[in-house]
Amino acid sequence: MKKQTGNTRILLVDDHNVVREGLQALIEKEPDMKVVAAVDNGRDAISKALELAPDLVVMDIGMPGLNGIDATRQILAKRPQTRVLCLSVHREQRLVSAMLEAGASGYLLKTGARKELIGAARAVANGETYLSPPIAGDVVEHHVRGKGEGKGGAYGDLSEREREVLQLIAEGHHTKMIANRLHISPKTVLAHRESAMSKLGIDSIAGLTRYALREGLAEL
Repeated sequence: MKKQTGNTRILLVDDHNVVREGLQALIEKEPDMKVVAAVDNGRDAISKALELAPDLVVMDIGMPGLNGIDATRQILAKRPQTRVLCLSVHREQRLVSAMLEAGASGYLLKTGARKELIGAARAVANGETYLSPPIAGDVVEHHVRGKGEGKGGAYGDLSEREREVLQLIAEGHHTKMIANRLHISPKTVLAHRESAMSKLGIDSIAGLTRYALREGLAEL
């Protein structure tokens, strides 16, 4: 269903200030678009999306605290009418698949953002799907040749809380710090950690950290 005419209200989510400022300046030149907020992490993205009810979220993937894949999943679980356009440097098929399966309606590479962003934002806000040409080509090849693991690989088997714990571990947070941030007990944190390790076939904290960094799910 296409969106009614009027201003498209946009939430920008990127952990680089220069990128956010550049995107906002580009968007606000358009008379039919308005940036309602700009934040630098996934948790604030969820909070602002629920508070401000934007039509469109322009979402990065790699961010501290909570990555864009899980932020997208949580936003759309609570506000399915919101549309998400991923804007990322990552072209790896596993991340593209994970983002689209989280509910994003578009995937735009940052290398083409200045040229493509406005058209992509309009398309996604109007109920269409937009993929950057290189991403579209990769997706076609992926399906035609049957490559990839599907559902973002083993990461897709983790629960929402396990994914949150995994990212925070990879960012160097200790058990008590994670417990305080997620408002759960240290014992529960350990249970989620052990469950994630079992599902991923990883037997050490160092291995969990390497996995999250390699998959682009956390950044140092």
